[in-house]
Amino acid sequence: MNNQYKLLALDMDGTLLTSDHIISPVTSEWIQKAKDKGVHVCLSTGRSFESALPYGEELGLLTPMITVNGSEVWRAPHDLHLRSLMDTKLIAAMHDIAVAEDCWYWAYSVERVYNKDEWVDEIEGKEWLKFGFHTEDDDARHRILMKLQDMGGLEITNSSPHNLEVNPQGINKAAGIREVCGLLGLDMSEVIAVGDSMNDLAAIQAAGLGVAMGNAQQVVRDAADFVTTSNDEDGIAKVIEKFIFM
Repeated sequence: MNNQYKLLALDMDGTLLTSDHIISPVTSEWIQKAKDKGVHVCLSTGRSFESALPYGEELGLLTPMITVNGSEVWRAPHDLHLRSLMDTKLIAAMHDIAVAEDCWYWAYSVERVYNKDEWVDEIEGKEWLKFGFHTEDDDARHRILMKLQDMGGLEITNSSPHNLEVNPQGINKAAGIREVCGLLGLDMSEVIAVGDSMNDLAAIQAAGLGVAMGNAQQVVRDAADFVTTSNDEDGIAKVIEKFIFM
């Protein structure tokens, strides 16, 4: 039995969830086994708290949770530990870029998600967490990336090859997991971090064991210590079996 790892930090979309956005029975069963063995299981997602919570409840998780790519860290469901807000001027500037490029965009405020179809009249009056762009036009996405890099003060990742996700600089899942380790009295060497996209890269590089899903972007696979099977082939179950129960 391997007791080296005490925390399993799981990305959701493309990792924990299948392509149908469900947790497979096999993956759920192995997560319960890990919990029964005393391993903390932490959702680490770009999703909002409200969007992630039902899956945490389905798994019976009462442990810390990382949402909005690390802009929020929760001690337990509904118990906020840390929230990192984005300057409203940066949100306004990114909105201008999105409009100029005519791409799909969205932004997370503390109370809800806004998008191209339902935008907010008054940016100043909100507490902002994250901004996102989506376009399948590679040239447009590259232009957006260049403009974002020129702005500075931003943490730029993605959750699919066609999007860009933007948080305040220094806010990412690795920083979120460090906060969780602090809450649980653990070291980063005791963490298994699993993911598939650029917003998982920092966590995969910082964790004791960084795991990429079989469906992960190539740069994430290259950075990982181990590549498991895809999210539709119970990749997480195989990680738990191999590294927590071997």
